[in-house]
Amino acid sequence: MKQTALHRRSLLTGAAATCVSGILADSKSTTAVEDTNQWAGTTRYPDPRVVSLDERFDKYKLGNTSVQRLYFNPRALWHEGCAWNAVGRYLIFSDVPADSLYRWIEDDDRVTVFKKPSGNANGNTFDYSGRLLTCQHGPRQVIRHEHDGSTRVIADRYEGKRLNSPNDIVVHRDDQSIWFTDPGYGIRKNYTGSPTQAELPESVYRVDAQTGKITKVTDDIGTPNGLCFSPDLKKLYVADTGDGAHCIRVWDVENGCLKNGRQFASMKMDGFEKAGKADGIRADIHGNIWSSAGWVGEGYDGVHIFAPNGDRIGQILLPEICANLCFGGAKRNRLFMAASQSLYAIYTEAIGTP
Repeated sequence: MKQTALHRRSLLTGAAATCVSGILADSKSTTAVEDTNQWAGTTRYPDPRVVSLDERFDKYKLGNTSVQRLYFNPRALWHEGCAWNAVGRYLIFSDVPADSLYRWIEDDDRVTVFKKPSGNANGNTFDYSGRLLTCQHGPRQVIRHEHDGSTRVIADRYEGKRLNSPNDIVVHRDDQSIWFTDPGYGIRKNYTGSPTQAELPESVYRVDAQTGKITKVTDDIGTPNGLCFSPDLKKLYVADTGDGAHCIRVWDVENGCLKNGRQFASMKMDGFEKAGKADGIRADIHGNIWSSAGWVGEGYDGVHIFAPNGDRIGQILLPEICANLCFGGAKRNRLFMAASQSLYAIYTEAIGTP
């Protein structure tokens, strides 16, 4: 009798443990995996990871908020291309090598698979009709997700030649034209695409919203990466991640064309022997440029903020390389940051351009 009772108790204990582990496993299937990357939340305000380098940045800092890690997955490879959907209150972001698009949902912090395979999706944005535009490294094209669930190819060739691997994308607020960068990252290695010979120089392109005509607006850049317009749409900023470039460039925009290309800001920073690189970039309504930053290490990697004249005025430090960012939330004052294996966010007093 005693052995039977013990045996029964063991079975019940085992069943309970199985149920609990099943609940945990089911929970983790729709939320972040257990954080083994030793992220430490803020214990005292103001958050020391938000660094003011110039008094011009002080008005954008909030003393009683912190950098939050919204999602972490040790199986993630390279997060990119975040884009905010205001109607659905969700964020789209990519994992390029994992061939996946994900969606973080504001209501309950869930992360779900939005599309897999994604064509090695990289940059994303929503147009002014609420349709998602995606740059795909695999098929080397820009597509638009239509309201009925279908997709349409927006650009895959220029003058009969195949694009390299569209990387990042923005939509012009006034004329609805689509602007994207086309570096060679997706055709260099198997990791994020398929290696092959480039048919075109690395360039920046514009797609006319009415005719669909594709125009090359510049190839006067090493490796074009992230891009954004100034609030008044009179300037286009492009991150140059070419060998030895380490900068953000800027052009004047006039009638759909670019003029007067020049360096806007250097990613070299005093106190660091190695120069880092910008990737995704966004502007706020005051003309400051918020740039993802990485490839240097602690004290550098994260986000760098530049005043309209190109001075570095602030930093948001992350324990990972930040590849892309965007403003979102109800007031467009929440900065989302796609990092190597994580998704971060912080509230600011800056408001992102629409």
